[in-house]
Amino acid sequence: MVGKVFLVGAGPGDAKLITVKGWESIGKADAVVYDRLASPRLLKQMKPGAVKIYVGKRPDRHTMKQEEINQLLVDLALEGKVVVRLKGGDPTIFGRVGEEADLLRKNGIPFEIVPGVTAAISVPAYAGIPVTHRDYASSISIITGHESPDKLDRSIHWDKVTNATGTLVFMMGVAKIGYISEQLIRHGRPAQTPVALVRWGTRAEQDTITGTLENIEAKVLAANFQPPAVIVVGDVVNQREQLKWAEALPLFGKRILVTRARSQASELVDRIEELGGEPYEFPVIETIMPTSESSKQSVKQAFDALNTFDWVFFTSVNGVEFFFRHLEQEGKDIRSIHRARIAAVGPSTAEALRKHGIAAEMVKGPFQAEGMLEAFESELKEGQRVLLPHGDLARSWLPEQLNARGLHVTEAIIYDTILAGEDDDELLKLLEEGGIHAVTFTSSSTVTNFMNILKRMGIQDPLPLLKNVEIACIGPVTAKTAEAAGLKVTLMAEEATIESMISVLCDWKRTPTTVESSSL
Repeated sequence: MVGKVFLVGAGPGDAKLITVKGWESIGKADAVVYDRLASPRLLKQMKPGAVKIYVGKRPDRHTMKQEEINQLLVDLALEGKVVVRLKGGDPTIFGRVGEEADLLRKNGIPFEIVPGVTAAISVPAYAGIPVTHRDYASSISIITGHESPDKLDRSIHWDKVTNATGTLVFMMGVAKIGYISEQLIRHGRPAQTPVALVRWGTRAEQDTITGTLENIEAKVLAANFQPPAVIVVGDVVNQREQLKWAEALPLFGKRILVTRARSQASELVDRIEELGGEPYEFPVIETIMPTSESSKQSVKQAFDALNTFDWVFFTSVNGVEFFFRHLEQEGKDIRSIHRARIAAVGPSTAEALRKHGIAAEMVKGPFQAEGMLEAFESELKEGQRVLLPHGDLARSWLPEQLNARGLHVTEAIIYDTILAGEDDDELLKLLEEGGIHAVTFTSSSTVTNFMNILKRMGIQDPLPLLKNVEIACIGPVTAKTAEAAGLKVTLMAEEATIESMISVLCDWKRTPTTVESSSL
């Protein structure tokens, strides 16, 4: 049975700028053939067992020739696979999609072209440059710049292109910026025409340099400004100073690694994105129903005695969610704990209970076990029965303290925390190149598992790899685990909440990387 190929535009770099149809196509694919301009986050959408094949091109070498890529798509489809060819921007704008589609057609393979958000428009927009403007430009030309000068002269009619439209956008032309500027001036563009180059637009590495046709080459060389970049020529560049919105966001230019379990990462990921950062999801833990017989037995005994407890202490959102799973599994409902006072550590845990119709008494002090004892110690009486539903890696401190005060403590291990995280070559590459600016840890287990996964991926000593990376921890317990692992904790949330973690990230001062001209 012949498969099908989706020729998908991945957008300019920001993972959320892919179309809904493109996103859905990745999730259905048996194989994804991708290049370096596609966001690594998009590959996280792949279903288990799907194959990813890198065929990207770099300025100094080609991983695979275009003809070989064309044939690869055919071969994969002939194996019966659903294939996504994922390429940066829009596949129909200098994406060679016509060649790929033509060979698919000749081999009788069904295909769809899924348009993408082109970098020609979106990258300037992220730098505060609208490519058209009622006062400055009512038309735009998109021109290839990734050719040798003789090829440029054969493919571009400079005498016509130079003044054909108000705005000229050259794709991938950094190395030829001097030649491009020379030709535009020679054919009638004023030497003082504004020019902007936007590198890695919409991503954490976004960098912009501005100048004029007569001085932009010198500025590019002085700054060692490297591709890939979009070149914008025209008066619309003058809008940048007023409209550079992305760079004003608190986390602009920062790629932040999120190690939290995928089921819990969305809040942190969303907030990083809202504030202009680029989250990189790498979940290192996963929570599952308990697997050991002793844990299962502890749950059964605890739930058979729910109506006997005076207190139920919830110390995490996971504890809440798994408690209610077990409640359903055991055939009981919340009325079973009608006599107990229910307490929650922190607002997130309290909110999780509220969603189940329970207004818990919330710890307002330190959002950890110590805070629980501090908040209720005067009300804890000898002989009272306390239920502590928690995970298999929970600290023993709280039950020990309660037992020492004469309370009868029942611990129910209602979930296990296991090692997650697939080997990720892209993550290693980013760490090696300084492309990860901060790592967030929201529990001790995320620290331990992250270090173990790096070792599993062949990094015997992960510490040098993380030497220049900010280490952000959600609280002192997590920070102590990180320090014990040899990490230098540089950022710590004042409260053990995601919002507090975000606050400390926003206070983190960004080192400027944008190269600007003082004037046009």
